[in-house]
Amino acid sequence: MTRFIDRRDFLGAAAAAAGAAGAARLTVARGAENPKPSDAKPAGGDRPRIGAIGLRYQGSVIARQAAAYGDIVALCDVDADVLAKARAEFGEQCETFEDYRKLLERKDLDAVLIGAPDHWHTPMVIDACLAGKDVYCEKPLTLTIAEGKMLVRAVNITGRIVQVGSWQRSDWRFRQAAEIVAAGRIGKVRKITVVLGKNVQGGPFAVSEPPSGFNWNLWQGQTTSVPYIKERSHYTFRWWVEYSGGQMTDWGAHHVDIAQWILGKQRSGPVEIEGQAVYPTTPDAYNVPKEFRARLVYDDGAEVEILDSGRNGLLVEGENGRLFVNRGTIEGLPVEQLKDDPLPRDKFKLYAHDNLDRPERAGKLDAIINHMGNFFDCMQSRKPPISDIVCQHRSVSACHLANISMRLGRKLRWDPERETFLGDEQANGLLSRQPRAGFEFGV
Repeated sequence: MTRFIDRRDFLGAAAAAAGAAGAARLTVARGAENPKPSDAKPAGGDRPRIGAIGLRYQGSVIARQAAAYGDIVALCDVDADVLAKARAEFGEQCETFEDYRKLLERKDLDAVLIGAPDHWHTPMVIDACLAGKDVYCEKPLTLTIAEGKMLVRAVNITGRIVQVGSWQRSDWRFRQAAEIVAAGRIGKVRKITVVLGKNVQGGPFAVSEPPSGFNWNLWQGQTTSVPYIKERSHYTFRWWVEYSGGQMTDWGAHHVDIAQWILGKQRSGPVEIEGQAVYPTTPDAYNVPKEFRARLVYDDGAEVEILDSGRNGLLVEGENGRLFVNRGTIEGLPVEQLKDDPLPRDKFKLYAHDNLDRPERAGKLDAIINHMGNFFDCMQSRKPPISDIVCQHRSVSACHLANISMRLGRKLRWDPERETFLGDEQANGLLSRQPRAGFEFGV
């Protein structure tokens, strides 16, 4: 790979690439054996060659963004209809697969994009790294804390570039909030209030036969096999604890990540967790909490309070001021003061990543563009991406810790260095899940 499209030229290219539809979300296969790492070097020519695993919803979004930087040459999904639509969009030259492991056998692929449901992220990232591919993986990174530890090992062993799609780090508002705090403009942070939003409720839902061309067994992967219910799959998988963690890991992978970034705890975690939740009891229904809240306390006394209602975003309170930030705004006296007293950027930049000092480029799409551009920059430079594997493991771990405390209904003490609960074997038993036979994974 010798040349990448400049991120400043991306908007026009992305608009041209983004013609067709959205659609649902991925599903993919896994078996007991990991493929061996490939010795192949990046494919010749100017543009990297990319495989896309999972082409519904966000999976199709990231594939469209990546298409401005490289060539999409391989597609994978366990839904034949989704796969056919993706091939029609990205080109008949694309080879298609139902089983992602077969896609990873292609030695000419430089990178893979993973848009699978949450319970597939860890197996797919591990296998992609072992196959010698760089990876852009959707958030949340993991289903359990034990999976995150596996992923850190896999990246350390293989040296691959892994960018996690927590793209708020590439949005100028969130970056500015973190840099205001780093510059000492509000003093020591005492508390960050994070509002995620309510979990969706519903059910009971009807059991039926899977649609023709949809491999339900492979979609389930490591999880316990159950009869097909339409609402378990595609976008709504996130409201089932078997496959995800509800808003705590969905929005939390964004907002809790920013909270830990602001606190400087992105490579550590809380030492005390206290969560409360009310769970539904209806069978064959969404089973994430109807109501929830959690409080995380860090070793320096700072607190992060996570709520399910209120104004979505982060309220950051320090000794000398406060600010509020979300995807639409950043506000507060410290922000207003930047007009007359701007930050010395050379001193307080948190990441050497360009194109974030342009507030006129507002909106979700532009932040994803910045984030995808950073991934391809790092593929070339071999420098850590802005949402690297360690900080994203730690961010989603904080979300998992909150979910565990909510499930047990009690305060927990956590050792972030050893990544274990103190004096609570029941809680430690919830750090991992036993994968279904035939879908084991590890490194």
